[in-house]
Amino acid sequence: MPKALINPADTLERQNEKLLRVVETLMRRVEQGSDASGLAYAQFQRAVLLEQQVRDRTRDLERALALLNDSNARLAQANRETEAARADLANAIETVQEGFALFNADDQLVLCNSRFGMHMPDIHHLLRPGLSFSDYVDAVSHSLYLSLPDSMSQDDWAASRKARHSDESSVFNVRLSGRRWVQVSEHRTPDGGTVILQMDVTDMMRLERQERDRILDDQARLIKATLEHLRQGVCIFDTLGRLVGWNRRVAELLSVPLGRFLIGSRFGTILNAVARDYTFSSDVTPDMLAAWASYDGRRAPLSFEIYGIRNQVLTVFMEQMPDGGFVISFSDMTPERSAIRAMTEAKETLEQRVLYRTLELEDALADAERANASKSRFVAAASHDLLQPLSAAKLYVASMEEMTPDSQKRELVSKASDALQSVEDILSALLDISKLDSGLANVHFSEVDLDGILNQLRDQLRPIARKKGLDFRVLRTGATVESDATYLRRILQNLILNALRYTASGRVLVGARQSRGTVRIEVWDTGPGIAEDEQDLIFGEFQRLNATASAADGMGLGLAIVDRACALLRHPLSLRSQLGKGTVFAVELPRAAIRTPIKPNAEPLRAPSTNSLEHLIILLIENDADLRHALTITLESWGTDVIACASASEAVNIIDEIGLAPDVIIADLQLDDGLLGTDAIRTLRGRYGPLPACLISADRANSTLEAAREIGIPLLYKPISPKDLKQFLAEAATLGIRH
Repeated sequence: MPKALINPADTLERQNEKLLRVVETLMRRVEQGSDASGLAYAQFQRAVLLEQQVRDRTRDLERALALLNDSNARLAQANRETEAARADLANAIETVQEGFALFNADDQLVLCNSRFGMHMPDIHHLLRPGLSFSDYVDAVSHSLYLSLPDSMSQDDWAASRKARHSDESSVFNVRLSGRRWVQVSEHRTPDGGTVILQMDVTDMMRLERQERDRILDDQARLIKATLEHLRQGVCIFDTLGRLVGWNRRVAELLSVPLGRFLIGSRFGTILNAVARDYTFSSDVTPDMLAAWASYDGRRAPLSFEIYGIRNQVLTVFMEQMPDGGFVISFSDMTPERSAIRAMTEAKETLEQRVLYRTLELEDALADAERANASKSRFVAAASHDLLQPLSAAKLYVASMEEMTPDSQKRELVSKASDALQSVEDILSALLDISKLDSGLANVHFSEVDLDGILNQLRDQLRPIARKKGLDFRVLRTGATVESDATYLRRILQNLILNALRYTASGRVLVGARQSRGTVRIEVWDTGPGIAEDEQDLIFGEFQRLNATASAADGMGLGLAIVDRACALLRHPLSLRSQLGKGTVFAVELPRAAIRTPIKPNAEPLRAPSTNSLEHLIILLIENDADLRHALTITLESWGTDVIACASASEAVNIIDEIGLAPDVIIADLQLDDGLLGTDAIRTLRGRYGPLPACLISADRANSTLEAAREIGIPLLYKPISPKDLKQFLAEAATLGIRH
């Protein structure tokens, strides 16, 4: 690689000098050379170019020199300002009344004023810029003017002082010789340095001590006055067991002349005076008390009694004080003990009277419990027995409604159906009230999908809202709660029905407010509202604020069931209402720990239609003849073929005899032959495969629902709803087509 004519490392003056020399040489050669070869002209051109470069470099050099001169001027100005600022800072800190020092981030002294360290003349000459903080602390710790407690050495003080240096900010006092005090305040600066201020607080400390002595004198007088006003007698002893304080009450209680209590009297002297006139409780002796008072270590409190003449009883309490002394208090318990004796005598008489009255109350309570249990059993049995014929009646009415073409007659049949539905609601409510009052209600807590229950209630109750022209909305919650599914559904159903019944216009809104651990379900309505003095009454049985409501609107049991069910499940129930604006009922539920995913149906089922049930073979197992007959008529009116049986064994025998498996099984849970409907379903499924089946029962206990869930079949409660039954058959028929 050829060498360059100009070395970039040279200064601009040197480069220009080289360029001028090259130009002169080239010009000279141009003038002396021949033109034949053309070299002279080329050298001339090169000289011209070099001259242009020289001019450019010269301009750059002049510009750089100008910038350098400007920078030097500014630097000089900055240096002057810095020196002025440093002088101003030095003058400023010198005017500070306290000692001032600044250490940099490397813990080296930057500057300080003349007052810094002025209380220690022997080290003042060491306080110069560059001194390290550690050397500064060591010098202070060895100063002759530093006054340390006897228990602290110079090295201990230095270590403690260096440990404080790691804090962002600290304030402490340092005691000097001559009873002088300096307050040291140390703070960190933003760049990591340290500022130390020293202030003479000797006068403040002296005033503080004088004030403290005055306060102690006032406290002593106050303590003396307080002791004199106490009902207890008090004696105070120092660490050597000498009397240092007492009140007049102790002389009165112990019947000892006040002159016996002298400052400096020994504890043993007073103890002997007390022992002459009083006897001690069995677990305490004077020698034990003397040993306790003379013990050097930590003493546990003592409490005992002494007994004097005329049945006098004094309670004595001895306790050690923080300084090693101890205090003794005497309390007169004579009136209390006299009252206890009188109460004991009265108690013996009263116990006899209470015993007689208790026996009477126990007999009355037993009679009441028997009556309540009998009432509960009667209501439960009567409600259960009435549900059987009520189911038959509802099915008969449903069949009549479908078979009656006359619109007027259909309207009458529809009203009869509504009346039966009202009877069913009342019976169900009575049954629920009976279970809740008797304590026989079974609760099964599990994860409950809140949206599933609310969606069912929305579809079930929407016709009621539509008939009244109400805006009925149920908001999605997406929550899973921990509750009993059956009772929770009944609670929400009664609250929503109550809102729909008493809201004449407007809307009913059901939603939830969620927090970290709970879900609060709220039912809002725009009804007439409930007066504040009536809000507690509505939760009683047969309470209806709207006196004009008919029996079809309920008997006032819905909210009573809600109140009892919420108490059983421990779900807080609340109510807010304003007259003329509406009411809000709220139930607070615990959120489930783990949400169980709900699998959607593979395909949506079509709405049930009578045509889809044509020639569907149904095995009906029902021991009640009337209900069996009513179900048969209803099922056959839908075009199905019914095989009706009274028992599980009869059903198995008939199916074996005809050799034809049914399409659907409908079985009552409780049968007469001792078998259950679930047993019959298991037997038939074992022979003919997974036949669609459902269980019917009037028993609403959780065990019934568990029996149905165990074999994976739905449960229809009596009185049986024709709509629900037809929906089940439609789903069963659809499943049969798929298979």
